[in-house]
Amino acid sequence: MICSGKDITINFGGDPVLEKVTFEAYAGDRVGIVGRNGSGKTTLLSILAGKETPDHGQVHWKKGCRVGWLAQLPEFAEDMTVYEVMETAFAELNDIEQQMKRLEREMSTATDEKELTRMAGEYGNLQEQFERNGGYGKEAEIEGAARGLQLYHLLKQPFQSLSGGEKTKAGLAVLLLGKPDLLLLDEPTNHLDLSAIEWLQAFLTDYPGTVLTVSHDRYFLDETVTKVFDLENGELTVYHGNYSSFTEEKEKYLLLEFQKYEEQQKKIKKMKEAIKRLKEWANQANPPNEALHKRARNMERALERMEKIDRPVLENKRIGFALDAGGRSGTDVLLAEGISKSYGEKQLFEGVDLHLRFQERLVLMGDNGSGKSTLLRILLGQETPDYGKVKTGSRVKIGYLAQHLLESEEENMSVLDAFREEVAVTEGEARHILARFLFYGYAVFKKLGQMSGGERMRLRLAQFMHQDLNVLVLDEPTNHLDIESLEVVEEALSGYTGTILAVSHDRYFINKVFNRVAWLNDGRLHHFTGTYEEVKHRMKREESRIEPPEAHEAEKEEQKPLKNSRKIQGKTAAQLETELTETEERIESLDRLLYETGDPKELEKLYREKEQIGEKREKLYDELAMLEEETG
Repeated sequence: MICSGKDITINFGGDPVLEKVTFEAYAGDRVGIVGRNGSGKTTLLSILAGKETPDHGQVHWKKGCRVGWLAQLPEFAEDMTVYEVMETAFAELNDIEQQMKRLEREMSTATDEKELTRMAGEYGNLQEQFERNGGYGKEAEIEGAARGLQLYHLLKQPFQSLSGGEKTKAGLAVLLLGKPDLLLLDEPTNHLDLSAIEWLQAFLTDYPGTVLTVSHDRYFLDETVTKVFDLENGELTVYHGNYSSFTEEKEKYLLLEFQKYEEQQKKIKKMKEAIKRLKEWANQANPPNEALHKRARNMERALERMEKIDRPVLENKRIGFALDAGGRSGTDVLLAEGISKSYGEKQLFEGVDLHLRFQERLVLMGDNGSGKSTLLRILLGQETPDYGKVKTGSRVKIGYLAQHLLESEEENMSVLDAFREEVAVTEGEARHILARFLFYGYAVFKKLGQMSGGERMRLRLAQFMHQDLNVLVLDEPTNHLDIESLEVVEEALSGYTGTILAVSHDRYFINKVFNRVAWLNDGRLHHFTGTYEEVKHRMKREESRIEPPEAHEAEKEEQKPLKNSRKIQGKTAAQLETELTETEERIESLDRLLYETGDPKELEKLYREKEQIGEKREKLYDELAMLEEETG
């Protein structure tokens, strides 16, 4: 067992968040923690990380258990590069490496043979530790994580120059590379695009430790977890299997609990009726029958001692949300031909064609920075393309949900006023409508600046519902929503009779709602139909067909690169990587020879060669980084 909790209770402001929560996590467990917003998921992680102490109950960790948790933006010294930040994950290895380098310097100048032999023995012991703990694979691990999380082009940059999202990704990389025994992840897919999410999925699948993940990404949970902790009303229930299995098992469990509840209620009703009759019979006797009164009192005590089953909530209070398309549009909704857009020297896309028809559901996908949101704004007429044209069909009435939801200068505007600004209704009608979207009482006077992402989404949906829209354009509509709200939105969009165009990386949502996918990659738009999995495989085949020849040089050395391929001093990326591999192999070979030889002169010769090869390796890394920056 890696960690456990018994009867954990914690209150905030007098309100219980967790009540007598008990659980166990074992070595190799992959646990998904799910529940509505505010159900205590992050609080539980914080307790397991040792950052918060429960009001009651106990938490236990395996002796010597190393816990890793990324709770907020990480802080590092101002002068550290991203590479140096990621290298902090290998603190113990870095210490051994510094000791080895010190010994290398001392041995290169030592003349006493006895002292050289002593230092060589110490060096050999350190080298054995270094190798046993994966020291020679450290750089490859850092590079792999950097590539997977799209940080490779930033490795030489100062950490402090990164954006908040990039810092979070770097912090995640440090956490993952450190390989703690207990890995705690709170919404790890935030700030990640699809390729990074899929890299993280593969990493966690092979992870040797125990992982507890809070996430609203249901597809990610399906791919990575084998157990689910369900937090509801302060209580925790354990289910085995992935997320889809959990939803099926929870439904069965709730139905069974409801049957038990109904059976107990019938039993309670019969007991109360029996008690009532016994009392009536006892009082009707002359004199009153004490024996019957005693039987009635015994039954009352038995009823009081009975452990009552709470009525299971088969369905929590949900948004009263149904979208109706206001009047149909023409058959052609949006038509884009030959769209190109650049910012300075950076070209986002070129020659993009898109045809959206009535009642189609099209989702735009692609990596962060590929230009999805820009393309959306061009289609809406909010930005002008460098080349190409966009035509909007007849009788089209569009509702647009921007990615940065309801962010405006009107931070002091209330929910009620913001709703009425878009929908012309009386205050009473507005409050009645907003109540269906869970804005009750004084909640309608809450300021926009105080609202969570989920609350902002609810307000925008309430506006949409009363604007007679026949086209919805949605930019990352599932951000900030808990799973229950996601399901409500999916249900509403599935029943919508108009046309939907969206940008999303929520694969579960995509599979549920959309029938067409447009994938923006390397400045081109690829059109597909089918599920996300089918589209992903077909997209990979597309990429293999358009991949430039230099990408295959490592496998096909006889194939010549294109004349216009990017090079550094006449070398392509594949050639630089080949040289790097050869350099790494030579350094490993020198390390083995240094360990094996006892000849002082040979030691000095090998040290010098290793220093020279090390300098060459650094130069190759710099050249490869420069080449990757040029090619984007």
